[in-house]
Amino acid sequence: MNIVVASGKGGVGKSMVASSLAILFSREKSVVAVDCDVDAQNLGLWLGVKKMSSGKTISVSESAEIIHEKCSKCGRCAGVCKSGAIEKTAGGFKVNPFLCDGCGACNLVCPENAIEMKKVENAVLQKAKTKFGFEVIGAQLFPGNAGSGKIVAEIREKAGKSKKEVTILDAPAGIGCPVTASIVNTDFAVLVTEPTPSGLSDLKRVLCVANHFKIPFGIIINQRDINKEFSRKIGKFAGKNLLGKISYDKKVVESIVELKPVLENNGKAAGEIKKIFRKIKKELKQIA
Repeated sequence: MNIVVASGKGGVGKSMVASSLAILFSREKSVVAVDCDVDAQNLGLWLGVKKMSSGKTISVSESAEIIHEKCSKCGRCAGVCKSGAIEKTAGGFKVNPFLCDGCGACNLVCPENAIEMKKVENAVLQKAKTKFGFEVIGAQLFPGNAGSGKIVAEIREKAGKSKKEVTILDAPAGIGCPVTASIVNTDFAVLVTEPTPSGLSDLKRVLCVANHFKIPFGIIINQRDINKEFSRKIGKFAGKNLLGKISYDKKVVESIVELKPVLENNGKAAGEIKKIFRKIKKELKQIA
């Protein structure tokens, strides 16, 4: 069972929910938690992990490299480069690796075969064992690199090899490639929002992604009491898909400062999350 926690908008409590669900499921089933935000991981922090250990590097793209001995300085490569990665210099042309997206157009048009496409190390796999007995897996994108969606696919494949009963996927914010890679081929999407106009707007956007892939979903309203009127509005929008609401709770802030899971502080939010967990289990039984 693959369960993705997504939001559209950042900072709405998605990782808090994902970490809590991973802990609660681990009490009943074998679990692996996956941090799909390869730009800025934080799922481990919510699980009390202070440091992720690095493993093998991931290569999901290529970069052009000019062989200057062969180059005739015709400039055709620069003419077809849509990303402006090939720059003219006093000695000929050079490739800016931070702009090159590895499309290979320059390699195709070069009459001298003076351009090679070389593999790029885009990220490094990371993992850690939590005190709850399950692993959290992620990856760290190297500065200036692209391919975050493909990297998410790589870490999902690694998580799948563990053959755990439940995989909790903590998607990044937005609706871009890494979010799509997090949502596709999952069994259920937990969509977290907050009672603000931007929270509702971005919820609708990520909901479009979930609906596109025909993923069953449920909606959680976090910090429900910071705007009760808007919270009711989102609740009405969610209808039967509303999984529950979580109160604003200062103990949540204390938890992340102390690197302690929210469920260990016995605050109001922790109790509400447990109630939502029971409802999610009922939803999963219906789609199993």
